[in-house]
Amino acid sequence: METANVLDLLSGIIGKGFVELGANQRLGLVTLSDRPDLAQFQCSGAMQAARQLKRNPRDIAHGIVANINPTHLRLFTKVEVAGPGFINMTLTDQALAELVNNLVDDDRQGCPLFNQGDTMVIDYGGYNIAKELHIGHIRSTLIGWCLVKLMRFAGHEVVGDVHLGDWGTQMGMIIEAVKAEQPDLPYFDEHHTGPYPDEPPFTLEDLNRFYPTAAAAHKANEGDNPQADRNRQATAELQAGRRGYLALWQHIVNVSLAEIRSDIGPFGVVFDKWLGESDAQPHIPSLVNFLQEEGFAIESIKDGKVAWVVSVEDELGDGTAAVMIVKSDGGVTYHTTDLATISMRVLDDHAQHILYLTDNRQILHFQQLFVAARKAGLVNDSVGLEHAYFGTIKGPDGKPFKTRSGDTVKLKDVTTMVTDAARKRLREQAAEQGWTDAELEETALKVGMAAIRFFDLKNDRTSDYMLDLENFISFEGKTGPYVQYAAVRIASILTQSKNLPRGGVVLTNVYDQALALQLLLLPSAYQLAYAERKPHHLCTFVFELAQAFNAFYRHCRIKDEEDVAVQAGWLQLCELTLAQLKLVLDLLGIDIPARM
Repeated sequence: METANVLDLLSGIIGKGFVELGANQRLGLVTLSDRPDLAQFQCSGAMQAARQLKRNPRDIAHGIVANINPTHLRLFTKVEVAGPGFINMTLTDQALAELVNNLVDDDRQGCPLFNQGDTMVIDYGGYNIAKELHIGHIRSTLIGWCLVKLMRFAGHEVVGDVHLGDWGTQMGMIIEAVKAEQPDLPYFDEHHTGPYPDEPPFTLEDLNRFYPTAAAAHKANEGDNPQADRNRQATAELQAGRRGYLALWQHIVNVSLAEIRSDIGPFGVVFDKWLGESDAQPHIPSLVNFLQEEGFAIESIKDGKVAWVVSVEDELGDGTAAVMIVKSDGGVTYHTTDLATISMRVLDDHAQHILYLTDNRQILHFQQLFVAARKAGLVNDSVGLEHAYFGTIKGPDGKPFKTRSGDTVKLKDVTTMVTDAARKRLREQAAEQGWTDAELEETALKVGMAAIRFFDLKNDRTSDYMLDLENFISFEGKTGPYVQYAAVRIASILTQSKNLPRGGVVLTNVYDQALALQLLLLPSAYQLAYAERKPHHLCTFVFELAQAFNAFYRHCRIKDEEDVAVQAGWLQLCELTLAQLKLVLDLLGIDIPARM
């Protein structure tokens, strides 16, 4: 048996039987059994095939079992039909051990490469300049970074781009806020010809104070709001290249970026590019001209005012008539900026796939964007455009999470709170084992970040989830610290047993069997996470692996085992388990402490 992917192996064996009956091979899909007390694996395809073949499903299942190749039949202690037509299977210990032994010295632990060398740009983070990061930014940051690592492991050349929101109306709002407090600054003097100050005329604290006040004023009385008009005018002048506003904008960006980098620093997230909407602006005039001259953008006249749009009605067919490219006042939209960004990524990065990470409120935006990009020929059919949306974090009231006072929870405050909780939990152990202060701080940060990261990633990407802040600092159950501790424990066992031999896995009881079986499921979990862009499959796998190991550890006394071959096999199981824990935790972005 060459493959370590046990589900693929069994699906191939059973699927062949469906083909021989004239049915689709995919009906032979084998999964873990819903009743592990009855069998390890099952296939339910006979019930689906019954409709196609117009036969009794139990008869179909019995026919498939009866025709299994004798060579393959020797892999099983039991293959039988149950219920309305389930095919239940259990491998022999020898077959199970052989599959596990194939993983020894395999750095990828049975996980195949899906791509080799094609370039994927992953657009995630999406932070807005001049706005503090809050708890909601965890999703794009952590899911995005996990997918960057996962796609690289799968064989892609990945470019991670933060795609900052640095060119919209919020910039005009901040410019006007600074002007209101310091109107005599040279940035506001249209006749100023000299250089501008090197240092910003505001602090980080000022910037954090400006935005919420300016945003509230901008939204007030939208029908007749002179402040909103001034904000829009300042934005338009910035985008038109007003010299003083560009200099002030650069100060805003620099101060804000320093805070953003600090806030995400504890998570170890690395962006290859720190580009923003502003970087696409030089490309927009030529893009607009191209769309107009080639007839992709057409005039839309309303109340005597002319805008330019790209029709997407035929493609989407949902009543969405057009994507606006140029507004009636001459300004451009997010669609325009995003179209220019797609062109940049294809031309500059040679992107063959572009993957966007945003929340589910932007589903329609990306549907429109992708149709417009393909319609205009900005990308050809070989370039993949994909929106991997995610749900939002909600409080107990079902609304976006806020504190009891109604404030948005700052990301840095969550980081501090969870790290403090981890430090408190670890302090007694640190004192008993003589940890240095530096070791305590390093471990508390790793444990705290694992708690946050795993709590978020274990949820299906597309679903909303409820959050009580106390959940973030839970270290028991399906949590990052629980899995970390399993890895630390195994590393300690292997260190203490470094002089004992390792050997081929020999299975002797239900606990080493269960651990061996779980080790064979990594390729399937990895394949699901890759295909669906959903890290929670990896979280589920690695948690269940830690559970299987802990049960094995409680019942299989490695040090006390007198049978040298069994002991050597058990130590081999430990090494394989640690290798998989390290591999998956690395994909999730979780570090393993030296001690816990």
